[in-house]
Amino acid sequence: MAKTNIKFSPVNIDARRKMDFHSGDTVKVWSKIKDEKGKFRLQAFEGTVLARKHGTEAGATFTVRRVASGVGVERIFPLFSPLIDKIEITKKSRSRKSKLYYVRTKAVKDVRKKLRSTTYQAEEGEFNEEKVSAEAESKNGEAETKGGDSAEDKKENTKDAGAEKKEKAEA
Repeated sequence: MAKTNIKFSPVNIDARRKMDFHSGDTVKVWSKIKDEKGKFRLQAFEGTVLARKHGTEAGATFTVRRVASGVGVERIFPLFSPLIDKIEITKKSRSRKSKLYYVRTKAVKDVRKKLRSTTYQAEEGEFNEEKVSAEAESKNGEAETKGGDSAEDKKENTKDAGAEKKEKAEA
């Protein structure tokens, strides 16, 4: 009896099963995108693998995250999708967790720090509300880390408040 090989998918399933990438690795996924004219073009999506689910089953997926223009973008790719042309592993890294969902909140904090640092770079001649509010937040943070005001600081604050009341009354 002759053995016939029937190909069910245009994807090389054995090659995709043998792909050895885990969470934390940086991958470049080349996906096929359909243009307005009906033609397909390749589009690369490079980012960090957050999770890989369902192993090497038919419904296996992996989640890739990247930050584009200060906004985090995540895409979930089916491992055996015919719309994925190829998957390149650009960087291997060792992570101790299989799901790196905590990176989402960490990235938000990093972005906030970068935004605060850009507000400090405003020109000195003009008044910038963001600059003042960022400085006020940093001063509040410093006061909280000091553990509260000392008795001398409280006396100075009350003296200043009293002087301000007298000035308002005179005017």
